[in-house]
Amino acid sequence: MPLKPNLTVIHANGYDAEIKRTSRRKTASIEVIEGVVSVVVPESLAIYKIQALLAKKHRWIKERLALQEQVIATKPKEFVSGEAFAYMGRNYRLKVVEGAYPSIKLYQGRFVVSVRDKTINNTGAIKQLIIHWYKKHAESKLTEKTARYAKIIGVTPSTVGIKVFQSRWGSCSNKGDILYNWKIVMAPNRVVDYVVIHELCHILHHDHSPKFWKTVERYFPDYAECKEWLKLNGKALKI
Repeated sequence: MPLKPNLTVIHANGYDAEIKRTSRRKTASIEVIEGVVSVVVPESLAIYKIQALLAKKHRWIKERLALQEQVIATKPKEFVSGEAFAYMGRNYRLKVVEGAYPSIKLYQGRFVVSVRDKTINNTGAIKQLIIHWYKKHAESKLTEKTARYAKIIGVTPSTVGIKVFQSRWGSCSNKGDILYNWKIVMAPNRVVDYVVIHELCHILHHDHSPKFWKTVERYFPDYAECKEWLKLNGKALKI
């Protein structure tokens, strides 16, 4: 989904911040809600001033993110209208409606799930629809990104697919077969890019030697921030 005209994203130190501009504000304010950093600013406030504000509040923001991560990591998802699900780093609210047959789509900023009868418990069915949606879009998105970055790096993976991993975000075999944890598409876009580039670089270096990390850095200079983001937020990428 494209961002709204008055909504932009700043890549800060270890997290993404959504910048919302409005003519009704004379001062800037920062909120951290459900792991999302939002900055509401006057319409004409310069980007460098917003960046300075984020730098000044960096410790406060990181503390809030860490606290919320603990809550999110232990709080099970509720598959009812209003629950939030992340895709490419943005949270989308779930809307459950009645329809002729079960279905799911991302529409106007919401995950719209159709069930035949809202009066009964549809938790299991809704969960499976959401997981199926994630896996389908993860495979498409990750295949596209892999092809794009493979050309830049100058490598050719043998195969690309998705898998359920317990404690890793991807793997690359000695033959160049790449598998991704489908849940990575819940992370911000640039974190997904980092994971793709990480696995592609394993085609050149099948270890985590200094040469490997130098190669990753060549194609993704701020990889350390994304690596840290996954360390801090990875456990919250779940359904």
